[in-house]
Amino acid sequence: MANQPLDMLQIRRCLLLLQEARSVRDIHRTTGIHRNTIKSYLERCKHSGKSYSELLALPDHELAALIHPPRNNHQADERYRYLSGQLERYAKELSRPHVTKQLLWEEYLQLNPDGYRYAQFCLHLDRYLQKHDPTMPQVHLPGDKLQIDFAGDQLRYFDPIAHIWISCPVLVCTLPCSALFYAEPLASSRQEHLIPALNNVLAYLGGVPKNILSDNMAQVVSKASRYEPVFTELIEQWALHYQTNMQATWVAKPRDKASVENSVHIAYQQIYAPIRNECHHSLKTLKLRVRELLDKANERIMTAYGKSRNERFLEREQAHLAPLPPMSFVYKHQAVAKVKKNYHVILGEDWHQYSVPHEYIGRDVKLIYDDDVIEIFCEYHRIAIHRREVVRNGYSTIKEHMPESHRHYLLQKGWKPDDFLEKGRAIGPKTEEVIIRFLAAKAFPEQSYDACIGLLRLAKGVGQTRLEAACSLALRGPRLTYQIIKTILDNNRDKLMLFAEEPAPLLPFHENIRGKHSYN
Repeated sequence: MANQPLDMLQIRRCLLLLQEARSVRDIHRTTGIHRNTIKSYLERCKHSGKSYSELLALPDHELAALIHPPRNNHQADERYRYLSGQLERYAKELSRPHVTKQLLWEEYLQLNPDGYRYAQFCLHLDRYLQKHDPTMPQVHLPGDKLQIDFAGDQLRYFDPIAHIWISCPVLVCTLPCSALFYAEPLASSRQEHLIPALNNVLAYLGGVPKNILSDNMAQVVSKASRYEPVFTELIEQWALHYQTNMQATWVAKPRDKASVENSVHIAYQQIYAPIRNECHHSLKTLKLRVRELLDKANERIMTAYGKSRNERFLEREQAHLAPLPPMSFVYKHQAVAKVKKNYHVILGEDWHQYSVPHEYIGRDVKLIYDDDVIEIFCEYHRIAIHRREVVRNGYSTIKEHMPESHRHYLLQKGWKPDDFLEKGRAIGPKTEEVIIRFLAAKAFPEQSYDACIGLLRLAKGVGQTRLEAACSLALRGPRLTYQIIKTILDNNRDKLMLFAEEPAPLLPFHENIRGKHSYN
């Protein structure tokens, strides 16, 4: 270690012993100060021309100037002159990955075999760094800020079905004022898992801090900037729901999230280490174990304060948190779609179609949905809202979204698909089957009502028997439309079918019939 000047109390004690005419060896045994150092003090006292009493009466700074006169040999020291010219470059090199002071000193020594030893080299380099790269002290107000970050190391659990180890990123959050922290392993670091975890953090705290400070992770920040970071739309919605403000750390080398980084190290020691030899078979059991160790860590007494993190939180911060909203924020998925000609959009995840006002046909819209509700927006205006359905190839239609011409069919006698099926069933099974085929043929069932109404009206003109026969004949063909059935009736092809199906009439009994007795 580089030589350091002695404390002024030790120097004054040494002078007192010299005043008592104690020997250098005796002073060394009493104080532990090296004999050469004592001899140098003795020489400097003699050169000062002052008695020991006068020297002891001097203030510390005057006595230090006599005992430790300013060194003027730096200007003449070629080693220092060379090193001082390289300190700026060494400071930049230290910022590069994997570069250490040991490596820089070894490279320095190769060029200067008679240069400083390692301790003196580090002393000058550290002084330069402290002078040119100061750190601003951080003052943390209660309830002001929650710092969030992902731990560099991940936890893992064993999947007994797939027979593989699955790694889990760990979200760590801390309140710097009280040092209370939170940790939770996640299925992934994507937004759909991060947002529920942030909900859990605030639930754990029982309130909402004024600000949320995150590093520039892609899940939170879409465009990094030291002065005006741009946050993702989803995280902005989350912050708006909880009435808090999002902040991002400085770009590149942030120094404003030291508290959460310290909490990460505490998590390594008090959560990671205790479970290093444990084997969990699901993310759920791993989360429960982490929560158990987390509570234990927050209840542990901190030496510097004589209180636990939880005690400091209850005393200093809890009252400064804003209340939680009645409901947690629900993560919502987003999708983009174009309104089809049938004034519906398809949610590809379920392959279910939802109606929008027909004026938006051909427009691009945004779908925002969760497990229960789907909202449809066009240029930031909500144009439709539906209950989410998972019926594949199904339709969710609001009557008001239909054009007037389509709505007209619904108003006629209050037609519904079941009405058509009931009337078709009354005519015959073939007519019912044709109506079923008509309703299923169109992407939008209401668009088939016209064909169904026309089909039923044919029975009034030709009778139910002929219509049933025409439907039976039409079902044999590759295509089935209202016009095909009408053509069959117009050309009387249904009558040919009816004639073919009629049984031959029995001959009436008469005397010219021969029986078996005629052949005896």
